[in-house]
Amino acid sequence: GLKLSRWQRLDSSTAIQPVVIGDNEATMAAGQALRERGFWVGSVRPPTVPKGTSRLRVTLSAAHTEAQLAGLMAAIAGVER
Repeated sequence: GLKLSRWQRLDSSTAIQPVVIGDNEATMAAGQALRERGFWVGSVRPPTVPKGTSRLRVTLSAAHTEAQLAGLMAAIAGVER
């Protein structure tokens, strides 16, 4: 259900949902902005991923509620804007 305009969510059938931002600084800033909103989302950049593909590493759990997921999606979309 995550709708993005500039960033790209990669297809994943696992609990890890990558959101590619591309720029290292923008990725780190997005991770910080999400933490400030109460969501712990990893920020991954080279050399862990190829140059130009820095991303958020969203890790989902069966323990997350639908309300928490909705809040996370809204926060990611808000930070993207």
